[in-house]
Amino acid sequence: MSFVLDASVTASWFLPDESNAEAEHVLDLLATKQAFVPMIWWYEIRNLLVMSERRQRLNAHNSNRILADIATYPIAIDQHGDEAETLHIARTNMLTFYDAAYVELAVRRRLPLATLDRAMAAAAKSHGVPGM
Repeated sequence: MSFVLDASVTASWFLPDESNAEAEHVLDLLATKQAFVPMIWWYEIRNLLVMSERRQRLNAHNSNRILADIATYPIAIDQHGDEAETLHIARTNMLTFYDAAYVELAVRRRLPLATLDRAMAAAAKSHGVPGM
């Protein structure tokens, strides 16, 4: 089964001090499964890399290699978010609109959400998103 992937899981794949067994399991799933992400994921990952460079956690070469690696994964960017539903999810679950976009995508596609964010996971569960 496919799933929705959030930036927290993706980040743990390439930031050495943020490794996580659950995130590694999700990475392994990409060998046979398709991941979907909202458009914001594209920006979040690149912003995370730039900020990691500024904090000297990575250099530009590392960031470019990470982007090249991520481009090989079966990750599809969904550009059809439901604004009204995303606002509803953000408001009723005290999430940022950005985080609510992941939950909305999981709800709309009826897919599990791979996240390390407890608030997002709780919101997804409250909206009937299946577990990973």
